[in-house]
Amino acid sequence: MSHTVSRRLFLGGAAAAGVAAALPSPALATTRPGADLIALRRDLHAHPEGPGQEERTASVVARRLRAAGLEVTTGVGGHGVVAILRGERPGRTVAYRADMDAVPPSDQMGGGDAPAHLCGHDLHTTIGVGIATTLARRPVAGTVAFVFQPAEESLKGAAAMLAAGVLDLIRASEIHALHCGPFPVGDLAVTPGTGLPGQDRGSVTLPTPEAATALAADINSLSTVARPVTPRDLSRMVADIQKPDGPLSRFVVAQARAVGNEVQFSYRCWPASRHPEIRAKIREKARAAVTFPADPFPAMVCPRPDAEALEQHLERTAGRSRVRTIRAALPFSGEDFALFLNRLPGTYSFLGVRRPHAGIETSFPHFATFDPDERAITHGVRVMSSWLTRRAAGL
Repeated sequence: MSHTVSRRLFLGGAAAAGVAAALPSPALATTRPGADLIALRRDLHAHPEGPGQEERTASVVARRLRAAGLEVTTGVGGHGVVAILRGERPGRTVAYRADMDAVPPSDQMGGGDAPAHLCGHDLHTTIGVGIATTLARRPVAGTVAFVFQPAEESLKGAAAMLAAGVLDLIRASEIHALHCGPFPVGDLAVTPGTGLPGQDRGSVTLPTPEAATALAADINSLSTVARPVTPRDLSRMVADIQKPDGPLSRFVVAQARAVGNEVQFSYRCWPASRHPEIRAKIREKARAAVTFPADPFPAMVCPRPDAEALEQHLERTAGRSRVRTIRAALPFSGEDFALFLNRLPGTYSFLGVRRPHAGIETSFPHFATFDPDERAITHGVRVMSSWLTRRAAGL
């Protein structure tokens, strides 16, 4: 998950050391279910690789998938890995995507000066491997394709894999993904008709630095949502995205700064149809030529029928009390899984990773305090294995 961040520290007491010191002793992994997957996650966590640098991670993933008997292709759009599991009976082809990269220092909230797994991609990768190895041991129908994606944090990996022909490799009719979320461990949150905002950016050159400073303030005033500063702020935002027609059903988050005579800005908005409106407001405030170098990066919007089908499946298999529905978008986050969903139907859901009695800041991606409960791995493997099995069988 890519975030729009401020360089100031959120949650003033956030520990810059990250989560490695908080992980349980590796010896504990041998005493509970999923020990091999927990060991894999810890290995990936100890060797974080930033966007576009995932060479070791991709090698570890490819080796495991080949050992499980899948057909593996590496180097797809950079360090992307594609693996195909062909079932024993006819059926449909469905895909599962997991992102592999760590968060670069510039996108860490209170973090350090090196890439770190503060967004849960080490869990995502581990869950993807776990699903593949689980299904490889079962008599499944149809075909399941696994897409291990690099460079999500830079919003470049999905585009690179698509340009490299990943859809021709997998030939899937739909694609699915999970992301760590700030919910109790094992809970699932589906996103029917919603998802995450896109992002637009641009610049304006003005006659004086003073005029640029004033315009930057004017653009920032377009924001309708304050950045979360405390755990209470985070809790309120997570509650608000679950409210129908709540305070986050429409929003703008703008970030502008003056650099000499130039104003550089970016913004997110929801719904995505508001981009022309926000561009017009910026032009009106600037009263000068505004440069938008590209179309806005697209919002990720999950098709309602697919998400509702997943919701029903999860209620049957995980229990109604463990399933939540997201009604709005998180204002400060984006996802290049949007590019896959623009080409294929599918789902994007949140997997709860919050430890019992832990503060919400320990389960909110990109914070230095991010310390997910590893039990989420087995929950993710179980629910997505059953979902993909059902979809590949055409059910």
